[in-house]
Amino acid sequence: MKPIRVDVFDRAAHDAGFVLDSAQRAAAERLAAMDPATGRGIYLWGPVGRGKTWLMDVFREGLGGVPSRRVHFHEFFRRLHELVHTDGIERAMDLLLGRCKVLFFDEFHVHDVGDGALLTRLFAVLRKRRVTLVVTSNYPPDGLMPNPLFHETFVPTIEVLKERMEIVEVAGAVDYRESGTAGRRFGAGRYLSDAAGLQWPAAADRVTLRPTTQPITALSAAGDLVWFEFADLCERPTSTLDYLSLAAAYPRWVLSGVPRMADASPDGVQRFCNVVDILHDQDAELTLVGADWRVSGPEPVAGGLDLARTRSRLALLG
Repeated sequence: MKPIRVDVFDRAAHDAGFVLDSAQRAAAERLAAMDPATGRGIYLWGPVGRGKTWLMDVFREGLGGVPSRRVHFHEFFRRLHELVHTDGIERAMDLLLGRCKVLFFDEFHVHDVGDGALLTRLFAVLRKRRVTLVVTSNYPPDGLMPNPLFHETFVPTIEVLKERMEIVEVAGAVDYRESGTAGRRFGAGRYLSDAAGLQWPAAADRVTLRPTTQPITALSAAGDLVWFEFADLCERPTSTLDYLSLAAAYPRWVLSGVPRMADASPDGVQRFCNVVDILHDQDAELTLVGADWRVSGPEPVAGGLDLARTRSRLALLG
């Protein structure tokens, strides 16, 4: 592979109407110096909206004919769990990656113990296949699997990650996502303090959905629109697999009864962050009714960096 010149990033920024800030330029220089043939990848991490995904995408485009694959954490691990169960890890990687030599992982984070165990196996297979990893994350490697009950068991995998990748922080002063505008369907959603202007579902519209194995009550589900109460969707043992399946079936969502952040359980906060993540990534329209989580206030113990990313995405709503 020919080295990528830093001016590739400069030109891409110019075409997009901005100039690289110092943190982005430093990261661009590290990406330009990376040689996928060595097998040593790059882990770009930092606060939301600093251009990590943009840098990764410009780099990938500059690879030219090098076989690569760009994936998002939730969707990739949903498919990986399914395929490993039926086909085993090696066959799963054949189906998911093919001839891929560089795997781009966007918005990488690990909370689930099952994902953590599978990730350990994934790293071993990628190393065997000489697949180079390029990652974006809001978390530094040592901040992955933040739950103290499970973090120590994941430390050996973190050490493998740090050994195989150059760690690059992208932490400029400006949140470009928050200062920009949304041109996607997700950005067409709204944040409402009450349901005025919405036609509240009738009692007869209530329905039980089974996107995977857990039953989930919806206030209504018709056409392209599904409507949930926060308590039914986020305060019950639902999963990212449920949200992915529902997002594929319903491109428009209403989530009502959103409580004050301090009144939600830690698991409820995390599930809400996951819902917003997935609907943003699947470009589904989201209308929220209730307390505004975009407003700064006392931070709950739960959420952490995921909550910061969620706030940045909620800022896209009208």
